Amino acid sequence: MHKQSLCLRLLLAAPAIFGAFAAHAAGQQDSTIKAPADKPAAPIQKVEIKGAAASYDARRNDTATKIVVSQEDILRNGDTTIGEVLKRLPGVTVGGVQGRGGDIRMRGLGSGYTSILLNGEPAPAGFSLDSLSPDMIERIEIMRAATAEYSTQAIAGAINIVLKRAIVTAQREIKAGFQEEHGHYGTNINYQLADKKGPLSYAIGGAVTYAKFERPSEVVTERYDPAGPLNTLRRADERSSGHFEAFNVSPRVNWTLGPGDVITSQSFININRFTGDNSEHVNTLVGSAPPYSATRVLIKSDSELVRSDLSWTRKLAEGAKLDAKAGVNYNHRDTRAPSFNYNEKDELLIERLITSGVVDKGFTASGKYSTPIFEGHALAAGWDGAYNKRNEDRIQRESSTKVKADNLDQVFEANVRRLALFAQDEWTVTPRWSVYFGLRWEGIETRSEGDGYAAIDNKSSVWSPLFQTLWKIPGSKSDQLRLGLTRTYKAPAVNNLIPRRFASNNNSEISPDFQGNPALRPELAWGLDLAYEHYLEGGGLLTASTYVRRIEDAIHNKTDPVPVNGKYISMPVNDGIANTHGIELEAKLPVRSMWKTAPNIDFRANVSRNWSRLESVAGPNNRIDSQTPFSGTVGADWKLDKLPLTLGSSYSFQNGGPVRIAKYQYAYSVPKRSLDMYGLWKFNPKNQLRVSVANALHQQNVQQSIFDDSEQGRRSETTITPTYVVVRALMEMKF
Repeated sequence: MHKQSLCLRLLLAAPAIFGAFAAHAAGQQDSTIKAPADKPAAPIQKVEIKGAAASYDARRNDTATKIVVSQEDILRNGDTTIGEVLKRLPGVTVGGVQGRGGDIRMRGLGSGYTSILLNGEPAPAGFSLDSLSPDMIERIEIMRAATAEYSTQAIAGAINIVLKRAIVTAQREIKAGFQEEHGHYGTNINYQLADKKGPLSYAIGGAVTYAKFERPSEVVTERYDPAGPLNTLRRADERSSGHFEAFNVSPRVNWTLGPGDVITSQSFININRFTGDNSEHVNTLVGSAPPYSATRVLIKSDSELVRSDLSWTRKLAEGAKLDAKAGVNYNHRDTRAPSFNYNEKDELLIERLITSGVVDKGFTASGKYSTPIFEGHALAAGWDGAYNKRNEDRIQRESSTKVKADNLDQVFEANVRRLALFAQDEWTVTPRWSVYFGLRWEGIETRSEGDGYAAIDNKSSVWSPLFQTLWKIPGSKSDQLRLGLTRTYKAPAVNNLIPRRFASNNNSEISPDFQGNPALRPELAWGLDLAYEHYLEGGGLLTASTYVRRIEDAIHNKTDPVPVNGKYISMPVNDGIANTHGIELEAKLPVRSMWKTAPNIDFRANVSRNWSRLESVAGPNNRIDSQTPFSGTVGADWKLDKLPLTLGSSYSFQNGGPVRIAKYQYAYSVPKRSLDMYGLWKFNPKNQLRVSVANALHQQNVQQSIFDDSEQGRRSETTITPTYVVVRALMEMKF
């Protein structure tokens, strides 16, 4: 703000102070400007002009609860994927093996309970967050309670990834990176090019990535008789190796037609090439060998994703504004996977070739009109629609002289139509109290047909009334309370509706085939959110929040203990009521805001505790969606005063433990710990080197699936996966 104040003072003083400008430019900004000797010095009033974007704190002042993560925070640790960024944010966890990505979870819930949005719209089919370079992102918004403007398919909450749009100044930037993991190397190059000429501005950003990998694991299979003795023990050595290349580019163009009248074109193109070699060798120590004691699968997969939208923003009279957007998306993937299955004597039993192709294409359109109806009221209404068509084929060819070969042709088609209408009003009742009312109707229609089943139609619609309020406590400048009441839902995923069979290599109760269920209904939820926020000087804060959700027609995968045609099948089903609740604590503490002479260190920490219960499954540990019960992150950033060096680290923890999925099904996972560190050295304002170490603890990951009934005994499959330290170096250069 000092520069803006200085510019205004210079304009007011005009020619009399021009000679002092050089002193200011040289860094002597505290020098005093004196009037000519023959006139008395006139005091110059100091006026500070603060832009709305710079002074407005959306997290603190918006009635609807929202956590905004800036680009600086996104890039701080030198992460190469969005999942690595999200795992440190309050209330967010990432499933899967440490450092390898997985489903994004809020309140410990994934599988569609957490909504992932791209520029405010549901992410297109086939889209992966890992295809986005962090450099492309302007900000990340975490919305714990739903709003009418965005999809209410957000029982746990929503994460909105906002790509860069505004272009302020010319930019030329290249980031060249190198990484090492377990003796395998990779490179990535990020680039940003932007400029502004008159009413037109443009930017092109993107990344090129190449990496090799080798990931071993061990799978232990145990079976016990109902009376207790061990009758089967197998140890399988698995190894996955390969390499992948990725290229993405995001061009955008802004055209200013007039004051408040802007047309923006934004596109995203991603091309991936993947080659993998997966092998498994089973060593049977007790009992009989499985049908296939060794398997090798060679995978080659090519995919392309294109998304493009055109938006128009126009400011109207009396503070009204119109936003309209239309977009198209296309996703294509071809996979070729020859496999070879052997018996315990290493004799080739069957050779199989599976080729598959998937094409997703569709378009979206949305519009919003907002206007202040009278003082203190901001009314908005709009619509949001989408159509997506998916074509998929899977061709299986087998050859064998020892077992029966099975050729299979599967062709599927699915169409998804979505339409939503919404209205919302934000009312500032008093300077300290504001309320938000929203109402959204959203309907989804799915139609699928394919080989082996007739056309299936599935329709669902939900009315979602929403209420949020913000109360700034009287007598305090830093304390406030939030309350939210929401109606949200979760529609069944298209793949869960299609009765297509996904075969397991060695079918069993603990490794069943999977088949969709066209009779699935959407899950409906009522929610309550409550939060207390205390803001500190210098950007610090302390918050405590709690939430409750009651979910009707909860969906979970269920394996019947009786095989169908000799095969065990897992199928998603609606299964009664589920309840979940939890608490979240967050702290940001800039040390210098409390102690002026302290080192320039910023501490941050967050802790989440979640509980849930699926009423149709007997407890204990009958958590929905294998919910993460406890998670937390603690970190610090230290900017040295005498060196152009910034150091930082963060430690994340996710609890695991036992889960009862159904009457006979259980799962177990060990707690996951992750330590990341980074250092940033600024050579000059345009060049800096960022070195980071990810997954420094390289903890072993353990997952277990269990099937236990009194008639057949206990069967379990335990997967043990080592993880490795990832070292990265990133040179960042501006031109």
